[in-house]
Amino acid sequence: MERRVVDGRGLQCPRPVIQTKRVLRELPHGVVEVTVDNEIAVQNLAKMASQMGLPWSSQTISEQEYVVEIRVGSAAAGGESSGTAGSVETAHAETAADAAGPAASDSSPQASQHSQGTLLSSGAADGGPTVVVLAADRMGEGDEQLGRTLMKAFVYALTEADTVPDHILLYNGGVRLAVEGSDCVQDLSVLADRGVEIMSCGACLSFYGLTEQLAVGAVTNMYAIVETLLGAGKIIRP
Repeated sequence: MERRVVDGRGLQCPRPVIQTKRVLRELPHGVVEVTVDNEIAVQNLAKMASQMGLPWSSQTISEQEYVVEIRVGSAAAGGESSGTAGSVETAHAETAADAAGPAASDSSPQASQHSQGTLLSSGAADGGPTVVVLAADRMGEGDEQLGRTLMKAFVYALTEADTVPDHILLYNGGVRLAVEGSDCVQDLSVLADRGVEIMSCGACLSFYGLTEQLAVGAVTNMYAIVETLLGAGKIIRP
């Protein structure tokens, strides 16, 4: 039985999950063993495995070392592997519906907008394009540096998603993400290469004195922004 090893220690979210997902795609049968250094990473890996319908087990080696095993193909059907001596092991084989929880059964627009952790809101045109709106150079409220780190992680995660959005709209402080010197320029360029239309508000670039520093995508205007939002099937606002 083939065993692949992923060392996710020291990697910021969502990199351990993304690296593991890459290996899972390449491995038709076997076990992927992932080492991480925090419980949040364990939970993220477990959720990913459950959403993919793959059995997984976790072992606590120490306060800063955890091992998650995910089984695919014949290894998934062959039962659970044994844990390391002295470790605490939990084994699971949840389905994607189990991992999603009760809210997954409610497909109403209100549920998709207000369920904890979701980023999707319903647009006016069902089945229309997916639009990501980045209105700031940071994600969430609270510490500014943490917010910038989270936004960088979000944009990077988009590059690794199986399905990318059709458009990314940047306005107000969000235009800073697409200019020279931004940590997100490379990832936005990857998305542009995959066919994502990157659109930065011209008035916002002018306000911040960044018009000449735009490094990826095109300049747009408020009329085009409104049209894009009105025609969207899904609008994502992290």
